[in-house]
Amino acid sequence: MYLVAAVLFFMAALVLIWLSGQRRRTLGLPEGRVLYSDTGPRRDLLEPLYADDLNLVGKPDYLVESKEGLVPVEVKSGRTPSKPYASHIYQLAAYCALVQRNYRQRPPYGIIRYPQRSFAVEFTRELEEQLVSLLAEMRASLGVGELHRSHTQPGRCNSCGFGQLCEERL
Repeated sequence: MYLVAAVLFFMAALVLIWLSGQRRRTLGLPEGRVLYSDTGPRRDLLEPLYADDLNLVGKPDYLVESKEGLVPVEVKSGRTPSKPYASHIYQLAAYCALVQRNYRQRPPYGIIRYPQRSFAVEFTRELEEQLVSLLAEMRASLGVGELHRSHTQPGRCNSCGFGQLCEERL
């Protein structure tokens, strides 16, 4: 009787391990321990990450502790591009910088997960410098007073949170 229960317990454990691996692959997460998730019903990280020197706050969708180090993962629900959008790369770079400053570990890379494909983006010194420059440019533009729409995409305007207030909406 105990032998049958032990075998059933062992088989159930194997099935759970397999299902966990399937779920991880579906989400595009690297191998390792998920430190937190900011998606779905399970939201482990209560406080956002903050970098005083960058005046930056944010939370990646996942943070995975892999054998390479800490890896932020950002999940996107839109169409899957042939290469990641620049804005998504900079968002991921911001999460990498936040992880570095909050955990005192530089992420080797981050992952952008689109519905049909994941992209690993190396967190290089060059990318970090571009991020710092972009943040400075964004802060400088806050004082300009009037900013104009920078696209000709009606879909982008339709999904914008400022659509009702924008005088330049398409």
